[in-house]
Amino acid sequence: MKNTSFILALVSLFALGTLAFHNAVENLKVDTQSSYITWHGYKVTGKHFGKVKIKDGDLKFENGKLTSGSFEIDMTSIKVEDLSGDGAKKLEGHLKSEDFFGVEKYPTAKFVITRATEAKPGEYRIKGDLTIKSTTKPITFDAYISEKGGKQTATAKIKIDRSEYNVRYGSGSFFDNLGNNTIYDEFDLEVNLIVK
Repeated sequence: MKNTSFILALVSLFALGTLAFHNAVENLKVDTQSSYITWHGYKVTGKHFGKVKIKDGDLKFENGKLTSGSFEIDMTSIKVEDLSGDGAKKLEGHLKSEDFFGVEKYPTAKFVITRATEAKPGEYRIKGDLTIKSTTKPITFDAYISEKGGKQTATAKIKIDRSEYNVRYGSGSFFDNLGNNTIYDEFDLEVNLIVK
């Protein structure tokens, strides 16, 4: 009888331990309606900026700390916000064309976290793989996670060299005598992911 009680106690402890472990792991879906990326592109004569939508994604937390995740970017949703009317439509069309991101052939881009290191509560050093136009390159950046109203928000500022992803239109690194038509290779992304 004592052996049976002891075995039942062990089984109960194991079950509670397993339950606690599972409760410590959360896989949270990205709210695609509220999440977005702001982009800034630069040229000799000025700059342009706008937004692009998140198509899908999730972030994994263990014991409240970010450990992994990924998100997919809807490249067909590229919007220009510093222009209006025909000017905005013309630039949006050009960015979606083969000269830039070729969204008909490559409708999405993707980022996958390979490592998340917490520097201090809510601040992380993120390493991962970014895929644009079927080219995948490792990138590293800082990310910040905060909670408000029962939702977690992950934000990050990322600098990308477009020429590494075969986006070379107007690049002074590949074409000579562009003058004022030169478009700089580096552009900035401000990521805003809200998870449910």
